[in-house]
Amino acid sequence: MGYQGFKELRVWQAAKELAVAVYRLGSPDGLDRDFGLRSQMRRAAVSVAANIAEGYERNSDKDFVRFLFIAKGSLGELRTHLEIASAVGYLTSDEFAQTDSHCIQAGAMLTNLIKARRPSSP
Repeated sequence: MGYQGFKELRVWQAAKELAVAVYRLGSPDGLDRDFGLRSQMRRAAVSVAANIAEGYERNSDKDFVRFLFIAKGSLGELRTHLEIASAVGYLTSDEFAQTDSHCIQAGAMLTNLIKARRPSSP
């Protein structure tokens, strides 16, 4: 596939950084107290990087693309959770803007990689 491993993929690196950023979000009076939303956000963020890695390790462009689409779905889920957390006051406008910007960047990278790896139609 051109790389030695998934850790070399820029999109995986960006997704991993996004997951770490999501784990660091929160304050004692906000997201840290809403265990359900915080847990869902963390799971969705981790799922983005995990699906990129899992798909890559399948050693098949078809499987890789399928898992990249799953990662994009998890990214959409995370962005929805971020919007809700922001709307109820759990995130500062800076926290929201920075994390959403990471999501947008990772989403663009996923889209480009899907286009590059998707088999051509006859």
